[in-house]
Amino acid sequence: MATTYKVLGQANPVANTLTNIYTVPGATQAVISTITVCNQSSSNASFSLALMNSSEFNAAAPAATFLIRGAVVPAADTLVLTMGLTANAGAVFAANTNSANISFAAFGSEIT
Repeated sequence: MATTYKVLGQANPVANTLTNIYTVPGATQAVISTITVCNQSSSNASFSLALMNSSEFNAAAPAATFLIRGAVVPAADTLVLTMGLTANAGAVFAANTNSANISFAAFGSEIT
């Protein structure tokens, strides 16, 4: 099994829209080790993170899939979260925020 360390995904979502940050490719497992949440505005903002099956992403995300719900990132600040999330092929890591000035990045490894 080969392990590739990489930036898994990055996004600057539209406010109040659940956005796909990373989908685990077929025949692959992933470890999402670090997530950054960067607030590029002068106001505090809230965000949520979820990890779900691809079939759950297109519908309203089930409550059980949320890792963080309604957390606050201070104005002009960045949160760095070390989580070590494991995910199978097809899993979707997604984010939502109440501000268009929040960016997300996921770093980790893919195992093929």
